[in-house]
Amino acid sequence: MTDAMTRPTVSPFLEPGLRTKPRSLAILQLSRDNLLPIYLQEASGEHDGYAEGAVVNTRYGSFPHSTMLNVPWGSQIRASKVDTGSRGRKRKRGPKDDASRDDAEENQPETADNNDTEATGVKQAVADDSGFIHVLPPTPELWTQSLPHRTQVVYTPDYSYILHRIRARPGSTIIEAGAGSGSFTHASVRAVYNGYPSSAEDRKGKVFSFEYHEERYHKMKKELTDHNLDGLVHLTHRDVYNGGFLIDGKSPEADAIFLDLPKPWEALPHLSRRKPQTQAKEGEDTAAEWVSPLNPKRAVHICTFSPCIEQVTRTVSAMRRLGWVDIDMVEIANRKLHTIRDRVGLHYQTDRGVNVSPHDVEEALERLAEIEERVREQAARPRGAGEDGAEDADTVMKNGDDAAKKDNDKTSAEQPPFQTPWVDGRLITKGEPEIKTHTSYLVFAVLPREWTEEDEAAAFAKYPCGKEKAVVGSIDKQTRKKERREQLQKIGDRKARRKERAEKIAEAVE
Repeated sequence: MTDAMTRPTVSPFLEPGLRTKPRSLAILQLSRDNLLPIYLQEASGEHDGYAEGAVVNTRYGSFPHSTMLNVPWGSQIRASKVDTGSRGRKRKRGPKDDASRDDAEENQPETADNNDTEATGVKQAVADDSGFIHVLPPTPELWTQSLPHRTQVVYTPDYSYILHRIRARPGSTIIEAGAGSGSFTHASVRAVYNGYPSSAEDRKGKVFSFEYHEERYHKMKKELTDHNLDGLVHLTHRDVYNGGFLIDGKSPEADAIFLDLPKPWEALPHLSRRKPQTQAKEGEDTAAEWVSPLNPKRAVHICTFSPCIEQVTRTVSAMRRLGWVDIDMVEIANRKLHTIRDRVGLHYQTDRGVNVSPHDVEEALERLAEIEERVREQAARPRGAGEDGAEDADTVMKNGDDAAKKDNDKTSAEQPPFQTPWVDGRLITKGEPEIKTHTSYLVFAVLPREWTEEDEAAAFAKYPCGKEKAVVGSIDKQTRKKERREQLQKIGDRKARRKERAEKIAEAVE
C-alpha cells in the first residue's frame, strides 16, 4: 500500500479530528515557546535500537510514539523509561549482548505483557517521573513557530492582518510568489478552504504558490504532500519576473495576491488586466494573446512584503503606473502581554519568582519593629567573656540557636494560611521586556475590475435609467415647489383631522 493511500484524506491542518492518528503530523509542546513537529509512527518492532519503537528524546525525558497515539489532542504525555545507552548514545550490540538478552528473555516469567510483547515485537512503555509534554494538533500558528526555517518567515501577526486586508475567504483563489518556508502558504490555504475539488472543473478555494529556488521548491513540495495539502496548493518552480503567473497557459483567476519578493515591482506588470505598454524583451512572442491571471469579475487585492523602505518606494511607483488604487502601507510591531500573579510579601522566603519585599506599609513597619526588638535583645544579652575578653563560642552558639528558634516560631505563627499559587497574589499584565521591531513593510492596493460595454448593458437592463418618477435632480425648481406645497397641505390636513378628533372626544367625555 502506498503512502498516498494510507495518508488521511483531509489534511490535519484543516480537520485534525478528535484523536491522534498514525502517519499524521503532531506538534509536541515541550514548553511555552518550545515546539517540536513530528510524524507519529505505529510501533511494529525495534526502531533505531529502541525496543519500544520510535522514540522522541528531549530534555524532559523520552517519549515513545506508542504513548502518543490514539489519545485526545492536548493530552499530557508522561515520559517513559527507555534504554538510551551510555551518555544518551545507543551503542552497537554485539554477539555477547544478544546472547545475554536471549538468556534474560528465557528466564523471564510468562505474563500478559510478555505475551503482548512477543506477539507484536514491541516492548511496553513504562512511565517515568522525569517530565511530561503535551501533544497538540497542527495549526498554521503552531507550524509557524516550529517549522524548519529556510527563509525569513511571515509570522502570525503579519499574515493574519494580510489575509484580512486582501479579503481572503472560503472559495477565494490566492496567488503567492515566494513560498519560502511555507508559513503563509499554510495560513492562506486554511483561509480559502471550502472543500477538496472533486474534478478539474470543480472550482474550490485554492492557493497558487510560486518558488524560484529549486532546493526550497522540492522541500516545500514534500511538505505539502506529507501534510496532504497538494490538492489545495498548486506549487510551481518559476521565476515570476520573467515567467508570469499563468498555469499551463491558463489564468488562475486570482482574487487576492501576496508577493514576498526582493523586487515586487518587476512582477507587477504580469498582474494587470491588459498587457502593459512596455518594451518587448528579447525572444518574447509579441503576437501571442495576452492572458491576465486575475479574476475578471472582481476587484483584486494585493499585498507586498518588503523589508526596506526603498523597495516600498519603487513598488508604489509601479502600482500607480499600472492603475492600482487605494495604495496603503502598514508596519506591524507585535508585542506580547503576559498575565501573571504578582506575589509580594516577606513570608515568601523560599518561593521562586516572587518579590520578597514588604507588601504594604504595615508589613514594613512590623518588620522594622522586629529588627529593633532583636537589636535590643542582643544589647541586653549578657556576654560570656573568655581569657582574651572575647565572647565564649558556646554562649554565642546557644544564644544564636535560641534567637533563630524564636524567630521561626514567630514567623510560623504570623504566616498566612497556605493558598494555591494560581490564586495567591495580584493578577497583573506585563509586556515583553524587549520591544521587537517590524519584520517588513506591508503595501496594500486594489485593482478595480474593468467595466465593459456588455457590463453596462447588463446593468442597464437590470436597473433601467430615465423612467424614474421621483428622483432628486430629475425635476425642475417649480415642480419641487409644487411638491413641497402639496406635502405641507397634507400635513395641515392631518393636523386639522387630529384637532377635530380631539374635540369629538372632549364632547363625548362631557
